[in-house]
Amino acid sequence: MDPVQGAVLGVVQGLGEFLPISSSGHLIIVPWLLGWPDHSQTFDVALHMGTLFALLIYFWRDWWNLVGAWLPSGGRWFGPATAPSRWLGLSIVAGSMPAAVAGLVYQDVVESALRVPWMVAVLLIVGGVLLSVADRAGLQRNGMERMGLPFAVIIGCAQALALAPGVSRSGITLTAGLLLGFTRPAATRFSFLLSMPITVGAGVLKLRHLVSDGIPADEQMAFAAGIVASFVVGLIVIGGLLRYVRTQGMDVFTGYRLTIGVIVLTVTIAGLR
Repeated sequence: MDPVQGAVLGVVQGLGEFLPISSSGHLIIVPWLLGWPDHSQTFDVALHMGTLFALLIYFWRDWWNLVGAWLPSGGRWFGPATAPSRWLGLSIVAGSMPAAVAGLVYQDVVESALRVPWMVAVLLIVGGVLLSVADRAGLQRNGMERMGLPFAVIIGCAQALALAPGVSRSGITLTAGLLLGFTRPAATRFSFLLSMPITVGAGVLKLRHLVSDGIPADEQMAFAAGIVASFVVGLIVIGGLLRYVRTQGMDVFTGYRLTIGVIVLTVTIAGLR
């Protein structure tokens, strides 16, 4: 892998991790369509570290307040302890549990059975349709202050489905949030916050690949380019999407998912790849 390929895949990760279009699915179909060699799990870990840092930096104030609200000192170190902050923190932890359990139990099966382009295409199409339905059917009247344990667990169960490449973690959690009556900004913000624990957990588990395999000497520049690209693009996309959903719906993402899904299926059926 050369630095250009690394940077391109970093951009793909930065876009797909936060837009409801599936980063894992695109990291499969982009190299497949371009005829690039498969990249290692070690490289996947590196790209996810880039978007993880983007999450940490963009939402640093949220994490500062959420952690501070649970300090025994009453949050004096980080700021005032508030009941909403404590409940939101508890909701994030509870909502992360379903995906954590599913990942531990089914990750190997998913990675061996579902990491094929045609399956990614099908899930992109199905997920796009569901997102469109949720965007139209949802009442969109609940703000973040209404996010409690029951809602968080339901959204967390939806997040567990994103183990399959093509589903999209942000897409499926947005779909669930909208169907539960949350506004687009609230559903999007909670989706981002909910992604943090599971991204950290998955990164820690997969670090064994980075430790055991190391970074090949001839790919170090590609790794660096990928990490930087995923971080920078991810940081831009988080802010951009939060602004976008204040006034716009999900049609553009649905249309994109359907288009890419049809293209991949057509290429597969025609035997072009």
